[in-house]
Amino acid sequence: MALYEHVFLARQDLSQAQVDALAAAATEIVEKLDGKVTKTETWGLKNLAYKIDRNRKAHFVMLNIEGPGAIVAELERQNRINEDVLRWLTIAVDEHETVPSVMMRKNDRERKRRGGES
Repeated sequence: MALYEHVFLARQDLSQAQVDALAAAATEIVEKLDGKVTKTETWGLKNLAYKIDRNRKAHFVMLNIEGPGAIVAELERQNRINEDVLRWLTIAVDEHETVPSVMMRKNDRERKRRGGES
């Protein structure tokens, strides 16, 4: 089975529940095509380097996927249809990280730093 990391950016005006629903829909697509989502990370609402469709911020979500290449094609087709998804990127990887991603470690570091300053 091939391994992939799929990151998508959702519109800033969506609630966290709606973003979670988008991630669940992507997971459903993967499982329907005999794949498996091994990890889902929601990185939160982040500033963008430039406006995308009048959005200055976006919700970032990452999925670690195991499965055939047809999963990627279908996932990206569904992303093109969905107007809530601004951008996405899917890359093939040799192995998935077992520890939290760099973005999650960065969020934890920032949270600790803010907590220490208060």
